[in-house]
Amino acid sequence: MTEAYPFWPAAAVIAVLLAMSAFFSGSETALTATSRARMHKLESDGDGRARRVNALIRDRERMLGAILLGNNLVNNSASVLSGALLGAMFGEAGLIYATVIMTALIVVFSEVTPKTLAIARPDAFAMFVAPIMRWIVIVFAPFTRIVQAIVGVTLKLFGIDTSAQSSPFSAADELRGAVDLHHEEGGLERERRDLFRGALDLDNIRVEEIMIHRKSIEMLDLDLPTRELVSLALKSPHTRLPLFRESPDDIVGILHAKDLLRAIWDAERDLDELDVNDISRPPYFVPETTTLQEQLDAFKLKQEHFALVVDEYGSIRGLVTLEDILEEIVGEIEDEYDSPVQGVRPQVDGSVNVDGDVTIRDLNRALDWSLPDEEAVTIAGLVIHDAQCIPEVGQTFSFHNFRFKILRRRRNQITALKIAPLAGDGAAQAQTNGAAPQQEN
Repeated sequence: MTEAYPFWPAAAVIAVLLAMSAFFSGSETALTATSRARMHKLESDGDGRARRVNALIRDRERMLGAILLGNNLVNNSASVLSGALLGAMFGEAGLIYATVIMTALIVVFSEVTPKTLAIARPDAFAMFVAPIMRWIVIVFAPFTRIVQAIVGVTLKLFGIDTSAQSSPFSAADELRGAVDLHHEEGGLERERRDLFRGALDLDNIRVEEIMIHRKSIEMLDLDLPTRELVSLALKSPHTRLPLFRESPDDIVGILHAKDLLRAIWDAERDLDELDVNDISRPPYFVPETTTLQEQLDAFKLKQEHFALVVDEYGSIRGLVTLEDILEEIVGEIEDEYDSPVQGVRPQVDGSVNVDGDVTIRDLNRALDWSLPDEEAVTIAGLVIHDAQCIPEVGQTFSFHNFRFKILRRRRNQITALKIAPLAGDGAAQAQTNGAAPQQEN
């Protein structure tokens, strides 16, 4: 029996088949785990190996069909050969020995080991196997087409159509996920994460969420004497000032500091000859529902830096500038006329005192928090929305894994709060489960 099946030649063939199985298993893991973005970048840089990898993963179904076909072919061949060899040596017990031994060898050396290596170095592994896999895919192409056709018909019997595949996530969503993942793993600094996320979020943020509220806008009344108007304009830290008549809702123009200085020079400093209304520029109005990306495009098209935000009734809601939009990407931009950011004051006990008009986005960005900003723009608005009332001074609420204490209130407006992160698994669980806010005494 042993002479009919020489042990060492048969063992050598089995070893070769196991090595081929390891190649197929590692190739499957590497070619599916490799980053298409990195391969695209390497191909753009002229790397031929990356080009071959991209050619394979463009048709993943065909590639995986060839890999699985080859892997099953060598695994079954190795199992049959080992069963015949050990069966000839030990009889019926040899089949049991072959099953146990081959299962152990395939799992350890043909599955776990190559896949572990491929996961650790997917790009290098994929570029190494791509030239060989290219020819294997070509050779197995007729068989994989038959397999794909059979699989397609089988799935259609169960009402599953794989021909029209659509991802529920956009490219921007995938980029956000990648940025957040790299940040959590320590590969991306917080500032860089905010930079990428800010650029990706421009389409999802409306101008009303970042605008300067109308109560904080510095305006000039055209009915004032010219000297007083000029004095107020020169004392202002802003280069563009809205002009109104009778009511702040009646904006009739925008005064630019350069236009004013040029007019003063042309009038040889005779302010009595100066008409501020004549040198003002037409106001530029935008709806409050305009997204930041749309507004950025409009600013570039119109060569404007300043827009007044209006609601559906045409009333002034606030103003937005090009700088405000850029700050959503790069963070706060300060010059010699800017005041330090106000409204967020960390305390020694770990809590933070926050002015009610601080926006949720600014607070999240400053403290790396993740308070929701879908239902409210400011932190005061968030508390009123979730508390479903206008709180009194001293009241405390717990929601979103934070404790909010009302410090000051002016009429129906919350002007200051104390916010402290909650500790403990219970708070985290409440946030996860979307528990209703709780008022504390």
